[in-house]
Amino acid sequence: MASITIRNLDDGVKARLRQRAAGHGRSMEEEARLILAHAVEREAPPERGLGTALHALFKPLGGVELDIPAREPMGEPPRFG
Repeated sequence: MASITIRNLDDGVKARLRQRAAGHGRSMEEEARLILAHAVEREAPPERGLGTALHALFKPLGGVELDIPAREPMGEPPRFG
């Protein structure tokens, strides 16, 4: 088993950890192990881009069909001067 040292832990955090561990009938070390194990077991949500998120949000509302006009030949550019 590996071990780690956590430096600069806020006194308030340590006190709350001690209270939480006592409430669960565990040592602070065991409580910290369980908290860390639970934190890393959570599966991170898949990352997705803004466009994908917006599409998923508005997809239930249905789409819009637009009539796209045929392209016409490009006109002459303006002449200045």
